[in-house]
Amino acid sequence: MLFRLSDIYKSYSGHEILRGVTFQVNPNEKVGLVGRNGAGKTTVFRLITGEETADSGDVIKINGLKIGLLAQHVDFSANETVHTAALSAFQRIHDIEAEMRRLEKRMETDASDEVLEKYAELQSEFEHEDGFSYAARAEAILLGLGFAKNTWTLETKNLSGGQKNRLGMARLLLANSDVLLLDEPTNHLDVQAVEWLENFLQNYDKSYVIVSHDRYFLDRTATKIVEIENGKAVSYKGNYSQFLVEREERREIQRREFENQQSYIKNTEAFVRKNLEGQKTKQAKSRRNWLQRMERVEAVATDKPQGNFNLKSVTRTGQNVLTVEELAIGYGDKVLAKNIEFTLTRGEALGVIGGNGTGKTTFLKTVLGNIRELSGKIIWGAKTDIGYYSQNLEDLDERNEVIQELRRVAPMAENGELRSFLGRFLFSGEDVFKSVKDLSGGEKGRLALAKLIYSNKNVLILDEPTNHLDIPSREALEDALDAYQGTIITVSHDRFFLDKISTQIFAFEENGKIEIYDGNYSEFHDWKLRKGDTERERKVEKEKDQETANNESFSKAEDQKPKTEVLSKNQRQKIENRIAEIEEEITHSEEDLANLSFRMSLPEIASNHEKLQKTTERFQQMQSQIQALYEEWEKLSEELS
Repeated sequence: MLFRLSDIYKSYSGHEILRGVTFQVNPNEKVGLVGRNGAGKTTVFRLITGEETADSGDVIKINGLKIGLLAQHVDFSANETVHTAALSAFQRIHDIEAEMRRLEKRMETDASDEVLEKYAELQSEFEHEDGFSYAARAEAILLGLGFAKNTWTLETKNLSGGQKNRLGMARLLLANSDVLLLDEPTNHLDVQAVEWLENFLQNYDKSYVIVSHDRYFLDRTATKIVEIENGKAVSYKGNYSQFLVEREERREIQRREFENQQSYIKNTEAFVRKNLEGQKTKQAKSRRNWLQRMERVEAVATDKPQGNFNLKSVTRTGQNVLTVEELAIGYGDKVLAKNIEFTLTRGEALGVIGGNGTGKTTFLKTVLGNIRELSGKIIWGAKTDIGYYSQNLEDLDERNEVIQELRRVAPMAENGELRSFLGRFLFSGEDVFKSVKDLSGGEKGRLALAKLIYSNKNVLILDEPTNHLDIPSREALEDALDAYQGTIITVSHDRFFLDKISTQIFAFEENGKIEIYDGNYSEFHDWKLRKGDTERERKVEKEKDQETANNESFSKAEDQKPKTEVLSKNQRQKIENRIAEIEEEITHSEEDLANLSFRMSLPEIASNHEKLQKTTERFQQMQSQIQALYEEWEKLSEELS
């Protein structure tokens, strides 16, 4: 065990968040911590780090537990650069190095056993802390998280918020903590950096706990899921997809137990009412007492409404909804992508992916007509009626209540119908009368999406629709889009979402290259891996062919060289004798070198600065002599060939 939360209760202003949370994390466990927004996930992290204390219950940690927390707001020291900030994770190694340099200076005048022993201890600790490889590790992680070498000299004060968070992530991954607490680690990362992080965590040899709305990321990095629900924690073995299956099985069992218990309670209460004053008074009182002591099975909580969305049929478009021919997009003289060609047919869903700044949003604005294409054609099919979801949510009127805002796209709809549809987007009960201005970012996103889908547009263009949505909200959106009969174009970094809804993937690669694939994200990802393997195999074969050609060319050139003078028998004998002498000298010299190396480690040598210096000089001279012998041996061997 690394740490354990035992029967934790925590309230804020009288509102109970955690109601008996119990779970533990063991060495080498890879844990995903899930639950809807406000369930208490961040509170759990604060309790683990000691930032907050529980109202009751215990947080038990092993002695000396080193916890690494990925904070949402990262601070750096003044005048730090990207490179020095990453290396600051190795402060202990820097301290060891400084102490070793100090002792080396002291050993010039004081080579006592105490000093030598301390120096040996520091050397051992330096090696244990990976002192010889830490700089290379830091640079590999910086590259993996999207910091190209030309950014390493940038001062941290000039970085954007997203860059600072990525640099904080790099520093955390380098800190060698016993357990990492990662709160939304994929925020501010493009697809390439997320995939790098997934691979890093898969090979990470310690424990971590991840809070994330990225279900695909949880699938690839978690082997245990802890769900915070109704103030309690339930643990499941496996990744996120396995958790969904097991949770549904558990809920079905709980649902049956609840229904059976409710039936028993109802029948027992009826018996008590009927017999409390009759001949069976004693039995009635006994059963009443039993009911009072009975541990009640809780009703199953559902994350999302059940059933279909019952959307109205949208106007049918032509078969070809969008045709793009030789399209180039960008701004002015800056071309982000070119030679884009594809056809999107009725009912398809195009998922657009790519790194930051590759042109995804520019592409959407171009096909919408908000930005002029640099060249090429954009042809919309017959009867298309386009609805657009922007990350900025500028279409919401903050003066309205939630239900009034939905009514803007359906003035004649009845209240019951509007409330039912809002319920599908997790606005239940009195939530529909909340003021738009009082909604959270996620709630505003859900409302904007509800409006767009309810508006009966037959083409939806969505720019990062899952941003700010928790997992239940994302599932509600997926259900709505699954029931939607129109055509969809969506930019998204949520790969789980793309797996659910996309029928085509449109990928912006580096240097303006475009990949278009028929299928969802996972199918595209597997295809890219196979394609990469094939290209690597072709490269290896090409290198082999080139090497063969070079060897043949070299052999031909050798054949065409003028023949050197043939050695006489006497000359050949002299060279062979000298080669034999050199081989014997090398053998003896290497034995002497090994002996010198051993002597340098002896206390009487290591503690005597003058003797140590002379022995070291002799060691270096011997190395040079051996190197010269090898060079002479090679030269003479070439003369004989």
